[in-house]
Amino acid sequence: MPVELNFQDTGGEGVPLVVIHGLFGSADNWRSHVKAWQETRRVITVDLRNHGRSPHAEGMGYDAMAEDVVKLLDRLEIPSAHLLGHSMGGKVVITLARRSPERVASLIVGDIAPLAYGHDHDTVFAGLRRLEEGRPANRREADDLLGEHVKERAVRLFLATNLERAEQGGLQLRLGLDEIQDDYETIMGPPAGEGAFSGPTLVLRGANSSYVTDAMLPALREVLPEAKVVTLEAGHWLHAEQPEAFRESVEAFLAECASS
Repeated sequence: MPVELNFQDTGGEGVPLVVIHGLFGSADNWRSHVKAWQETRRVITVDLRNHGRSPHAEGMGYDAMAEDVVKLLDRLEIPSAHLLGHSMGGKVVITLARRSPERVASLIVGDIAPLAYGHDHDTVFAGLRRLEEGRPANRREADDLLGEHVKERAVRLFLATNLERAEQGGLQLRLGLDEIQDDYETIMGPPAGEGAFSGPTLVLRGANSSYVTDAMLPALREVLPEAKVVTLEAGHWLHAEQPEAFRESVEAFLAECASS
């Protein structure tokens, strides 16, 4: 069953830009980008199921998550949109573009290819479970608990964006962690759907990331034959590491789409 997703909408005219986060992310992660983009266009940021303020629900398959987004477009009476997805969100928008190409004005994929990936989130799950059982009173305690398993401070700060104040005091996770972990194999798998999306496409990849290597480009172009690939001097979190270059690349691409 589709989930009624939480979203943030700047309002405005024209074809909107719909932004979809990656695993353990949320719409809140994109605030600085939205602040810049909303000067010239309508921007809608989405919390996928089991993330942010959206409901928790079984099943993290890409068909299901893409259908959630389609239902949101229906609810907002948006016939088509520019879709931007990072990492897991990139697989969601690729799935949507394959399944419902008429709803996609253009596609922007952040540092992911339409392939299966290996498992590399064991320490993250361990850290998040430690947060669940530790019930931290404040963010310093939360960082200490996460730090028992997650050594990279930048990753801990990112994961901590999923904490909210609990009614009984202290902090709690707002992630549907059971649902995410139960379907982790599917999340690491390829996007759903078959065939290619032949609409205008931008793929932004990090020079220091292993998620979209040169060796993966032939497989990527089988699914996204019109993809323009731009490499930024960043790792996987390219929109956070190189925010201005990321924004400028997106704006230039959307301007090209508008003029063609």
